[in-house]
Amino acid sequence: MTKKFILWGSSGQAKVLADIINLMGDHVVALFDNCNVKPAVSGVPLIIGEQGFRRWAESQKMENEIIFGLAAIGGDRGIDRLSIHTLFREYGFNIPVLSHPSAVISESAFIGAGTQVLSQANISAGATLGEACIVNSNASVDHECQIGDGVHIAPGATLCGCVDVGSNAFIGAGSVILPRITIGNGSIVGAGAVVTKNVPPGLTVVGNPAKFIN
Repeated sequence: MTKKFILWGSSGQAKVLADIINLMGDHVVALFDNCNVKPAVSGVPLIIGEQGFRRWAESQKMENEIIFGLAAIGGDRGIDRLSIHTLFREYGFNIPVLSHPSAVISESAFIGAGTQVLSQANISAGATLGEACIVNSNASVDHECQIGDGVHIAPGATLCGCVDVGSNAFIGAGSVILPRITIGNGSIVGAGAVVTKNVPPGLTVVGNPAKFIN
């Protein structure tokens, strides 16, 4: 049976998710955004703001259909993704895991609701990912990594074995996190950084080897 999806966000991430949804034989029925921007998916209505969403969601109650919802927001906005999932659940919408057919995910990995695993990404044995994460194109999460809610692992980033990433952290494109490193809640790892030491919560590190910046 074809599944109906709604996406909050009408920019690049929505286009990426819509492509995956189409590959699965499903389709997007509505887009939501706080800004009046161009719809990211051709032919799909864009509804503005939380009040617009609530009116739309109330209208769907009469239909009694199963609808799947995802936050199509990239970057270091894990808190926003989690907040949107809370709003979707308020109206009984399902929050699925979405993975590209080319992604490789171990059967022993655990992936939380609303997490998005994009093309050519790899999630290895025993890895655990929280809710509303993004594992972007060609990113690699090696064995037994522990990833908190709302984390974004950008394209081409590599997390070696047993890395622990706190909630709402951002791991930049092409960065490398060495084994058994801890990245604190809300921290940012810059693009191309090589992280050789633990990163405390809320800090930004850049460079090779990675160093803290204000």
